[in-house]
Amino acid sequence: MKTLLIATIIMMTSLQTSKKIYDFKVTGLNEGVIDFAQYKGKKILIVNVASQCGYTYQYEDLEKLYEKYKDKMVIIGFPCNQFGFQEPGSAEEIKTFCSSKYGVTFPLAAKIDVKGKDQAPIYEWLTKKEFNGVETTDVSWNFNKYLIDEQGNYVAHYGSKVKPFDSVLVSAIEK
Repeated sequence: MKTLLIATIIMMTSLQTSKKIYDFKVTGLNEGVIDFAQYKGKKILIVNVASQCGYTYQYEDLEKLYEKYKDKMVIIGFPCNQFGFQEPGSAEEIKTFCSSKYGVTFPLAAKIDVKGKDQAPIYEWLTKKEFNGVETTDVSWNFNKYLIDEQGNYVAHYGSKVKPFDSVLVSAIEK
């Protein structure tokens, strides 16, 4: 019995760690599905976003970054209300805010939790070395960024203070 339990745990762990970013599908802000498999061959920048944060101004440069590199990179924003309740809006309010104030055209997912007991599976993969194979990180605030390479491998985590056109992020995108 003990051997069976250990074998089951090992099998479940290997299944979780072998999961690639391309295995994820998330609900889009407009109720469609964002299938990460459609981004094979492109870098993916995942950002937890909020409309009422001190870092909200980064939407403008995120959109510019997306426009500049959209032939080889996609940005996907994940609205989250876990940090100071700075994303209280409905899907429609978030969509309207992002498009009217910042002209956002990159994909936005439905609002999720990026940490804690209700952490979305994609953020579990992003924040735990046992799943992404590189490092364990904490999503410390809004506008944390996670870069994935063209093969679906985790590259790095960048905190809120790393702006979209920060040289460390741009050089990783241009690699």
